[in-house]
Amino acid sequence: MKRRILLVDDELAILLTLKALLEMSGFEVETAATAREARARIKNHEFHMVITDMRMESEKAGLDVVKAAKAAPYRPAVAMLTAFPFADGELNPLDTDKMLVKPMNTKDLLVQIEALLVSHEDKKRKAIQASQELVASKPAQKSAAKATAKK
Repeated sequence: MKRRILLVDDELAILLTLKALLEMSGFEVETAATAREARARIKNHEFHMVITDMRMESEKAGLDVVKAAKAAPYRPAVAMLTAFPFADGELNPLDTDKMLVKPMNTKDLLVQIEALLVSHEDKKRKAIQASQELVASKPAQKSAAKATAKK
């Protein structure tokens, strides 16, 4: 199964170039040119990753995309594509998993995307496992509490 990426940018040249690059690298890619279009796609489809530009129809349109992706029940990895990165050491206030600075060497971009997908899926797997362990331990805790109460 191909990993699905939603690519969001209002610059058609960047959108089409990155889409072609990602598809040639084995990804299934959907595109959106506005935050509104991206939010609708996030709501109606599942993606492994959402890559969005920061500045589109407004200065902070990318934030709307990030918020929608973070709120999605399938929890995709989220990367911000920007020409305006934060200073070294400055915390990422956008709650993205990765900042991708454009322009970027295509090989570096693909390496970063692959690494983010792997680490994000690993985090999701660990969170699910921890949740399952917590659920599994509750019946044992209830049984122990009942046994203690009967004494």
